[in-house]
Amino acid sequence: MRGKKGETSQTKDKVSRAEATYRKRFDRHLDELRWLYMELYDNGSMFAELCDNLHRFYEERANDLKKLDREREKSPDWYKKNDMLGMMLYIDNFADNLQGVQGKLDYLKSCNVNYIHLMPFLDTPKGRSDGGYAVADFRKVQPQLGTMEDLESLTAACRKEGVNVCMDFVMNHTSEDHEWAKRARAGEGEYMSRYFFFDNDAIPNEYEKTVPQVFPTTAPGNFTWLADAGHFVMTSFYPYQWDLNYKNPRVFNEMMYNFLFLANKGMDVIRIDAVPYIWKELHTSCRNLKQVHTIVRMMRMICEIVCPGVLLLGEVVMEPEKVAPYFGTVEKPECHMLYNVTTMATTWHTVATRDVSLLKRQLDIVNGLPKEYVFLNYLRCHDDIGWGLDYDTLRLEGIDERAHKQYLNDYFQGYAGESNSRGELYNADPVSGDARFCGTTASMCGVEKAGSTQDEGAMEQAIQLDVTLHAYMFMQSGIPVLYSGDEIGQLNNYSYKEDPDKAADSRYIHRSKMNWTLAKQARDEKSVEGRIFSQLDRLEKIRKSEKVFVTQADSRTIDTGDRNVLCIGRYYQGERLLGLFNFSGEDKKLALQEAEEAYMDLIAGEKVRPEEIALPAYGFCYLKAPVSKK
Repeated sequence: MRGKKGETSQTKDKVSRAEATYRKRFDRHLDELRWLYMELYDNGSMFAELCDNLHRFYEERANDLKKLDREREKSPDWYKKNDMLGMMLYIDNFADNLQGVQGKLDYLKSCNVNYIHLMPFLDTPKGRSDGGYAVADFRKVQPQLGTMEDLESLTAACRKEGVNVCMDFVMNHTSEDHEWAKRARAGEGEYMSRYFFFDNDAIPNEYEKTVPQVFPTTAPGNFTWLADAGHFVMTSFYPYQWDLNYKNPRVFNEMMYNFLFLANKGMDVIRIDAVPYIWKELHTSCRNLKQVHTIVRMMRMICEIVCPGVLLLGEVVMEPEKVAPYFGTVEKPECHMLYNVTTMATTWHTVATRDVSLLKRQLDIVNGLPKEYVFLNYLRCHDDIGWGLDYDTLRLEGIDERAHKQYLNDYFQGYAGESNSRGELYNADPVSGDARFCGTTASMCGVEKAGSTQDEGAMEQAIQLDVTLHAYMFMQSGIPVLYSGDEIGQLNNYSYKEDPDKAADSRYIHRSKMNWTLAKQARDEKSVEGRIFSQLDRLEKIRKSEKVFVTQADSRTIDTGDRNVLCIGRYYQGERLLGLFNFSGEDKKLALQEAEEAYMDLIAGEKVRPEEIALPAYGFCYLKAPVSKK
């Protein structure tokens, strides 16, 4: 009996400590959270309900997750270290289902990956999913991918192996097959108020005057007429994705409950999809409105109350001046991390023009932001590339926006500029001349073309460009993220055209199944796959061993005197590392005006004088300065 009493006493102590921890977090944020909520909704009863449910989700949170929360609270910069390397993957393409991904953890670790972004896996209707971004049930996994229990099993296994897990939270809209949408369509007023329903086109027409179209060719307009319901409904993306009305506090509360339910399944990072769109206001663009930042700030506080070990990753596909505000401020932070979208697009512009000046300017802008801001850097992802460049700067050099977009799309299709790239356009608009581009990193670098022509010289150069771009990405400030298959140079897959559910969407050219037969070649350094894999492995290990790669390090570009060559310097605690990247197909010899007499080339393993730097065509080098003794 004593043992049982002792156990009961210990249990009570743990519960008491856990409750005290919660109360401390809750009290720290209560005043601001109440102020923002009441400013937005002026509804005390709904705020009280939210607070009650925050406590409930905290109580339901597993003990090992609470322990991880406490550890991360003590080390809030845990995700800013130089060992963070991500990989984005589709569960079905990568390993069929969630159990399959769990079985591939050894492979992921062999890629030096400790952060995996699982592309959308929540329940969606077949053929009307937009790649999983039309969610029919926020608490159900797509049956072919597994169950919530499988998800928890995977996240638990990842925690054991030190691998962080990210998922998408689609908060702007639901599928028309969601329970709310079905009830709204049936005429239930409570559920109609969770969307934007109008019985005539007067107000929709007013919105259309100021709201840009997301997909003007494949899904024109921002509203869809529902003949069976006799109403228009707002659909910013596709007709089967109904925009949620966040002016309704019930929508905010319920979506936060979904968010916390998913966080409690073991997520480390939650990517909030299309966040700039979530607040709609007549006679505005319905983008980046101040209420969006109020909502994201409340989400951040809710995280810090219930699950402070979870990071918010914002998807803001816009120019830098509109992206940075989603970090919030140092005193009132919003997202922990954001995507470095403009730099990605500018990188491929640089590949096509071989001129680093615009990329240098873009990196200078990012490097000038506060060190607390963490960007996720990538070369390719699941989506297309939109050419959202700094055209104000390009115009100063006589470059016309429309003509330049045409050139970039022609170049990467392989039609212009002595290009070796292969890929396809997405959402091409013949009226505006605008279009986006789809293709894998390897195919855009020329690996596909070189393989088809059996040209070993061209293949060597294509692999060199592929590796150089990754080496450059690792030098950027933030966390590098690979797209699954890029580690072995996976190529475009044109078989999507044979699938009627995918044929109209050229993004599936780079959303193909992982080729595990080719992945087996990763250890054969004579194969194309092995040549890419082994060189990336070396770069990843250098990044983990050199502390200048932490996100808090100072970073700046250095003028090389050559428009084809980019130089990035990283500086931290007396250590200095220079990365030089040749975007041209010609060998280069450079002389840098640097104070050190010699640097160590970390790739070649030999000393290099700054006035005698040799870079091969599409090549790079990492040069480490002697450690300062001051």
